[in-house]
Amino acid sequence: MRVKSKPIRLLLVDDHQVVRVGLRTLLTNHRGITVVGEAASKAAAVKAVARLKPDIVLMDVRLPDGSGVEAAREILAKQPATRILFLTSYAEDDSILAATLVGAQGYVLKNIDSSALIRSIRAVFNGQSLLDPVVTQRALNWIKAGPNQAGPVREKSLAPQEERVLALVAEGLTNKEIAAALQLSDKTVKNYLSNMFQKLHISRRAQAATFFVKRQA
Repeated sequence: MRVKSKPIRLLLVDDHQVVRVGLRTLLTNHRGITVVGEAASKAAAVKAVARLKPDIVLMDVRLPDGSGVEAAREILAKQPATRILFLTSYAEDDSILAATLVGAQGYVLKNIDSSALIRSIRAVFNGQSLLDPVVTQRALNWIKAGPNQAGPVREKSLAPQEERVLALVAEGLTNKEIAAALQLSDKTVKNYLSNMFQKLHISRRAQAATFFVKRQA
């Protein structure tokens, strides 16, 4: 007698209801995948994972109360067996690097066709990584080089607001999104970044993200 394999339990996380409805409709038509729940915010996603224990979280990068990267960090800290697959409209290196550093298994764009999305979900479930290998290698190189680049900052403290900006940079947010989150002007955010980069002796946002992640470890 043939034993039926267990379906992949999937949680959808996106702040747009129409996107969640579309994804649920698409995925419900495929045997072997069961959508066990939905969430529209970072906080709701973390709670839903704790309650439902899905195999995979299909996560947007941009959420109204934070970022998908931050949600992934909290989820994986409590449920390390959960796999995170980012489905987003954004293809910036910084966002992909943040996903790599936080431990996500995949990063695909929303313009992906339905069959490719299904293959991506199954690949991640089977332990494969769908992260850009070039960006992944860049992340590993920066992590290895991190102590030399970021060492001096341990004696030169960042201001409280610079710490907040650093955390948001590590989550992959743009200057405009950081400005909105902290209720600052774009120019002020740029000034904080400039000062922070000077103290850290770095020149790229991704290096700042690497320093932040290493410091949390």
